[in-house]
Amino acid sequence: MEKKTSQETLKAYRKRIDTALDNDFLRTAMDRFAVAYKEGRKNAFKDMDTDDLIEQVAILKKKAIENRTALLEEFTFQAEKKGIQVHMAADAQEANNIISHIGKAANCQKVIKSKSMTAEETHLNPWLENRGFKVTETDLGEWIVQLRHEGPSHMVMPAIHLSRYQVADLFSQVTDSRQDAKIEGLVKVARSTLRDNFIEADMGITGANFLIAKTATMGLVTNEGNARLATTLPRVHVVLAGIDKILPSLEDALKVARVLPRNATGQQLTSYVTWITGPSQCTSMETDKREMHIVLLDNGRSAIADDPLFSQVLHCVRCGACANVCPVYRMVGGHQMGHIYIGAIGLITTYFFHGRENARNLVQNCTNCGACKAVCAANIDLPRLIKEVHARIQDEEGHPLKSLLLAKVLKNRKLFHGLLRSASLAQVPVTGNTPYLRHLPMVFSNEHNFRALPAIAKVPFRDRWKKLKPRIDKPAMKIILFSGCVQDFVYPEQLEAAVKLFKKGSVDVEFPMGQSCCGLPAMMMGEKEAARDVAIQNVKAMRGFNAQWIVTLCASCASHLTHATRDLTKGFLPDKEIKDFIQRIIPFSDFINRFAPETVLPGGKDLASHAPKAVSTAGKGKVTWHSPCHLCRGMGVRNAPKDLIAASGQTFVQAEEEETCCGFGGSFSANFPAVSREILTRKLDDAENTGAELLVTECPGCVLQLRGGAVNQERNLKVSHLAELLAGTVKTSSD
Repeated sequence: MEKKTSQETLKAYRKRIDTALDNDFLRTAMDRFAVAYKEGRKNAFKDMDTDDLIEQVAILKKKAIENRTALLEEFTFQAEKKGIQVHMAADAQEANNIISHIGKAANCQKVIKSKSMTAEETHLNPWLENRGFKVTETDLGEWIVQLRHEGPSHMVMPAIHLSRYQVADLFSQVTDSRQDAKIEGLVKVARSTLRDNFIEADMGITGANFLIAKTATMGLVTNEGNARLATTLPRVHVVLAGIDKILPSLEDALKVARVLPRNATGQQLTSYVTWITGPSQCTSMETDKREMHIVLLDNGRSAIADDPLFSQVLHCVRCGACANVCPVYRMVGGHQMGHIYIGAIGLITTYFFHGRENARNLVQNCTNCGACKAVCAANIDLPRLIKEVHARIQDEEGHPLKSLLLAKVLKNRKLFHGLLRSASLAQVPVTGNTPYLRHLPMVFSNEHNFRALPAIAKVPFRDRWKKLKPRIDKPAMKIILFSGCVQDFVYPEQLEAAVKLFKKGSVDVEFPMGQSCCGLPAMMMGEKEAARDVAIQNVKAMRGFNAQWIVTLCASCASHLTHATRDLTKGFLPDKEIKDFIQRIIPFSDFINRFAPETVLPGGKDLASHAPKAVSTAGKGKVTWHSPCHLCRGMGVRNAPKDLIAASGQTFVQAEEEETCCGFGGSFSANFPAVSREILTRKLDDAENTGAELLVTECPGCVLQLRGGAVNQERNLKVSHLAELLAGTVKTSSD
């Protein structure tokens, strides 16, 4: 793995990230794996209550962490009774020291290892090699990356980033004989080359998937069988594992084992499941038993366990699924997206295990799409923790100027809105009276030109509201419209379309002028205090309207307001008011679908007559759907928008990856424009492959990204907000 210095700037890190985009094989391999994994996982969990299984794992891991002291004592007592020597290591250096001392005391020279991320965490291999030991990785993928002097690019599949041709070239160097690139042949080369290492090894080092307190049993789940050889052939066996791997009973471990392989690789069960209780026989030893040592590593885990928010990090079962579904990992792989641990969990644990200097850039490399949380085998709220780590780092190191300025502006609603109004006038020279910025101001680099950026509206929605407000004599219900900042000042036409529908459904609408940005941009920039101030403003703005619902056309606003408001405002506002605010938040499509046709769209089957004729002939054009991350995963709304599209008279065609992130992610696309561009391009390819003329979504950020990309790439694809489709206001051109 490429070394990362503590002085690496975000600019330097971004440059490193961008180089990975030029690796065609890596990109192809990651694309294939991402698609295959989704189907494989689905099949592996078929006919199972996946949510219930994952909840069980989360609960048992939580209890184990809470009872860690008692479990540790029980495990140590039972282990020593069985002849296992237990060692406690406070940090990585102490763990490595213990293992090297074990090797020296037992006169060991040759060491074989099975795959262990904990050993990667402590940098065990170079430590032992610098002290005269010959160390050989025996997992095929780990052996390959060891020969290349790299770290693993995935927790479960270490060499996923390499082609068989690259491996053939590597093996040709190792064997000094030209090797063919056939996989079967390469596996034979590895087997024959590693065989002597197994036989000659003095010490075998493994990790552990489970440590059972009740019986002092260690468990391993593997696919190659090399771990079994590493535990049975050498005369000394050392287990290196974090204290978070201790579970009360075998039954608990088996519950985790039901989820782990399914979530990791889409397997119902790995090829080998190994349980070891105490040292095995070895007639060459004086005691007729092998030496067995278990080194239990803390390395900050106790501090994490004591943290009310971050303790859930220790629930991780190391399946690697958070990387499998990550849109950024898919583009650049694990070497550039992680330090030692990769995926979303790696963005968090790097801060605790390897210091903020190695984490400060990583935590910004997240689109906040929530795919990792949705697939996590232990229900860890990964997106929230990533944002929290970012905020902590900035509190500790100081906040960047751009971040501070954003916070100051967002906290002052009048200042924020005033600046947007001024910008609508100042932008005239770069818009040419078009809806787009024809060229970016000099403060932006050329790499941000991958999409056409929209101009700020001449008249924001809030200034149009007085004339737009529906006058309804006998309203069916009353709602508050929450706009967010983008629709208010950039896409007011989306809100106007919604108001048109509300009026038709006799819905009384209020638009509080005290509302502002939802606060998500501040959280993404690590400005938690500003996000709190904005949240308080928005809750207070909703007071006194006596409305049943707070409807928003922005999926990101809906998700952030629903999931972040309580934590941000607790102690600053009455609990009852916070709860009432959260319970009333509802996404636009969910609201329309729940109350149509009786309330919002009387005679809902008549929606077809309102279909945008400019988009298709006789309302039969093909329409596809991009599901905003914060709608499908953040709010759990999946079918409502598609049902409404079908009801609109259009021909709905489903995209293969409708729930894959578009690559916007707010500040993510600003910090990592090249990666954002590639995610966007794949998204537009997926939409075009459906044959649709119109791509519909329900988030102004997604509209900005997708429409801007389609215009920039001159695609024959229009992009619209769902409200515009239903109200019949979709424009006929990219203008």
